[in-house]
Amino acid sequence: MTSEDTPLSDNRVTLDRDGTVRLHYRPTNLSAFDELRSALSATLHAALGSETVFTGYRLDISGTSHQCGTLRFGSEPRTSALDLNCRAHGVDNLYVVDGSFLPSSGAVNPSLTIMANALRVGDHLISRLHAHAA
Repeated sequence: MTSEDTPLSDNRVTLDRDGTVRLHYRPTNLSAFDELRSALSATLHAALGSETVFTGYRLDISGTSHQCGTLRFGSEPRTSALDLNCRAHGVDNLYVVDGSFLPSSGAVNPSLTIMANALRVGDHLISRLHAHAA
């Protein structure tokens, strides 16, 4: 069973004036996780007939191996850092194609989605270069 936090705009990475990186994080989706874990436990108890079933644990902030959602993308600069082509609002030549544009990873490894988006953005850049060359 795998679960993840739902997006929360207050969860973010910031940089202090002195260069210190700050991670602001508050877990979300805890009641849904507990319900899912209880359902899994009951199902395993019924199937295995055992009183002792290990259903995992919650990872803390040290278990963040697939960071997503650190740069939102969207059409409004007020609510997103990137436009729909993953270009920084207001910066003509800055594109971001890592996992930060994803609101969440769906509790699975997002690598293929990140690669597909990078190819999509690459196609956009090629079209843009051809348009400027013409």
